[in-house]
Amino acid sequence: MIKIFSKPNCVQCSMTMRTLDRQGTEYEVIDVTQDTAAATLIQSWGYRQVPVVQVGEEHWSGFRPDRLSALTTA
Repeated sequence: MIKIFSKPNCVQCSMTMRTLDRQGTEYEVIDVTQDTAAATLIQSWGYRQVPVVQVGEEHWSGFRPDRLSALTTA
């Protein structure tokens, strides 16, 4: 399952979700402003901005169309 750690009014988060929607890829959105455990988790990974996308053990930050398109070919 793909998880997107996000916050309200985040342009890069919206672009990430729109890209996944266009691909027909399912994902779960976690609002780090409401879930302090999730915010702590992504901070422990070294991230200070959202979106953070997690796919299994792999994760990255920011709007990454290259990584998102690779999800449909994998």
